[in-house]
Amino acid sequence: MGRGTITNVTSSPATTQHLRDLALLRRVRDRMDREYAQPLDVEALARGVNMSAGHLSRQFRLAYGESPYSYLMTRRIERAMTLLRRGDLSVTDVCFTVGCSSLGTFSTRFTELVGVPPSVYRREAADDAAGIPPCVTKQVTRPIRNREAQASGRP
Repeated sequence: MGRGTITNVTSSPATTQHLRDLALLRRVRDRMDREYAQPLDVEALARGVNMSAGHLSRQFRLAYGESPYSYLMTRRIERAMTLLRRGDLSVTDVCFTVGCSSLGTFSTRFTELVGVPPSVYRREAADDAAGIPPCVTKQVTRPIRNREAQASGRP
């Protein structure tokens, strides 16, 4: 570029659209973080940001490495772990409190992410977390995303 050459500093239409999509995806992710206990599905999330469900799913996976459903279930399982550690709710109550409508699906996904069924986690979590501040326990026991927990793993 020579002296006096004017360069185009505006973004291309594709880049502009990509940045818009990223902002919308962040809104969707924030909504899932905030409203995890509500009955959310991809269609409702997509409508909220004026996208098709397919486009939202594809773009969300590209941006965050997992599907919107997987992300939402991870949020729900994280909250379930906290409630189960408290020990004052049954597994069924925790399942419905975090927004899951099927105890079977909840238990299966919980076991995949945490490595033990929710009933075992609830029973063992009280002993394992004795004397540890809740903020530390939450960080140490965070579920694994994008891969399954070791079958022999403990909370």
